[in-house]
Amino acid sequence: MLTIQGTRKRFCDGVSRRNFLKIGALGLGGLALPELLRAEAGAGIRRSQKSIIMIYLPGGPPHQDMFDLKMNAPAEIRGEFRPISTNVPGIQICEHLPRLARMMDKLIPIRSISDAVDDHSDFLPLIGRSKRNQPPGGWPAFGSVVSKLLGPTDPGVPPFIGLEPRMQHREYNDATPGFLGLSHRAFSPDGSGKADMVLNGVNLDRLEDRKSLLTGFDQFRRDVDASGMMAGMDAFNQQAFGMLTSSKLLAALDLDREDPKVRERYGKGLSKPQGDAAPMIMEQFLTARRLVEAGARCVTVAFGFWDYHGNNHQNARRDLPLLDQGVSALVEDLHQRGLDQEVSVVVWGEFGRSPTINKDAGRDHWPRVSCALLAGGGMKTGQVIGATDRLGGEPAERPVAFGEVFATLYHNLGIDVNTATVNDLSGRPRYLVDDWQPMKELI
Repeated sequence: MLTIQGTRKRFCDGVSRRNFLKIGALGLGGLALPELLRAEAGAGIRRSQKSIIMIYLPGGPPHQDMFDLKMNAPAEIRGEFRPISTNVPGIQICEHLPRLARMMDKLIPIRSISDAVDDHSDFLPLIGRSKRNQPPGGWPAFGSVVSKLLGPTDPGVPPFIGLEPRMQHREYNDATPGFLGLSHRAFSPDGSGKADMVLNGVNLDRLEDRKSLLTGFDQFRRDVDASGMMAGMDAFNQQAFGMLTSSKLLAALDLDREDPKVRERYGKGLSKPQGDAAPMIMEQFLTARRLVEAGARCVTVAFGFWDYHGNNHQNARRDLPLLDQGVSALVEDLHQRGLDQEVSVVVWGEFGRSPTINKDAGRDHWPRVSCALLAGGGMKTGQVIGATDRLGGEPAERPVAFGEVFATLYHNLGIDVNTATVNDLSGRPRYLVDDWQPMKELI
């Protein structure tokens, strides 16, 4: 195992640790990083720079306190928040989302996501399918499919990058590369290890020596491998070493290179984790923008913890302004940089919240309807999709399925969901979504 050592740093828990980046298993044990970067020759690699930023709100955000306020409902349903007008006539959203209100012409709230399930999991928001009747290996995450079909735009930047940390409860981490395998999993640059994505103590000559040694091992393995599985490993190794010797990914992760005024617009957020999920760090949004600008095709972010069984409005007063600042800064940034046609943004959770406020001043799980927010990607913005009934508990107009949104995102990347397939472990071609088409209102 090639380990590139960093310096000792002390973390907020008071433990002194040595940061390091382990670059695969450079020997007979396999190659983790080359597997991560693998892009098969027949995967349809294209020149497109289009990309997706997926912002997952773990726990299920309260749709009726964000984009679908019900002022004519009884007090125990409508809650404490008031609607405000946006810069698109006829569209109102929560008073705690003023920045988003001022740019509604660049956004698309969906008020009628209708096929959620009562399951705390990132499966639907990051995969778009039901957990039921999965093929062996499981359904792959959206970013894994994109990695498989499109491959990297640059050998130094992984096509699929996951910024979200693993959460305390395992079920929040259900989205995996599935039957596509580890070669298409999300690359996760740990915040504490960013400085170690450089060749500390290993110059290029020494790295080349190790590369030559690895090539020799691989040649030995190919000589004794009658199955032919080792064929093509040199190309994957080249990508792994290309990532090590390129500064592009490291530069994208280095926020000190960003304009201070831009960083200020994104803000800092809360460093302390909320509940079981991630800290509400605003610079995740900025990092996502820098990564897609560097060539990543899909970047996922997990933001906050929205499981408001108690103190719904108190928690939302804290969290909604942060979401408002982060998403509005991201969308504004994309437009200012001319990326609004190239980069699609989706913001959503796994389900909505109950219309009735419970005895603990919270809202409980409500899979019958939930919300989403879309931006960019050349979509027709400045409109609302769908509506719910008077109490915000059931879709009343234009029910929308997760799969429709995913079909739209694939379309925005130039992938035709009617023809594109990925093979499962048995070699059977699998379509990317279950009989859904891109949303006509958006394309």
